[in-house]
Amino acid sequence: MPRSFDLAADYEGTVDQVHRALSDERYWLARLADSGADDATLDGMIVGDDGTVKVTTTQTLRADRLPGVVAQFHRGDLSIQREETWTAVQDGRATATVTGSIPGAPVTLTGTAQLVPGAAGGSRLELNATVEVRVPLVGGKIENFIGNGLVDLIIAEQRFTTVWITENV
Repeated sequence: MPRSFDLAADYEGTVDQVHRALSDERYWLARLADSGADDATLDGMIVGDDGTVKVTTTQTLRADRLPGVVAQFHRGDLSIQREETWTAVQDGRATATVTGSIPGAPVTLTGTAQLVPGAAGGSRLELNATVEVRVPLVGGKIENFIGNGLVDLIIAEQRFTTVWITENV
């Protein structure tokens, strides 16, 4: 049964500054290099004239780094494909659809995100994600593992983005 997760992260940068980072290929290349994955690629990036941004990435973890519960159901390295499609900033906010998959595995992630004004001139990312692992008996455990990983991922990406904006925007 799919599990939903509601996550949030506060940024010191404004909605416009964070969106500008999301629109910059240098940001994505640096973020992927800092991701902790054994291999990470920016597979595609389209920045529309209207301010929309579509980014596709792949991050791979070596098999020897996978937790036991994952390794027993997935042989070899684990590649995670992720796509984010952001709207332009309108009325001080931007929204996105987020998808994730693991080729060859019965795992999907779908979600929506919004970047809204936050406290003290910063911004807030709010993410609602649904994870589904279609594996009898242990799917729920893996879904919870992925959900906990999302928390760590959002925190790491918030920290990276804050530093990147300070140094580049």
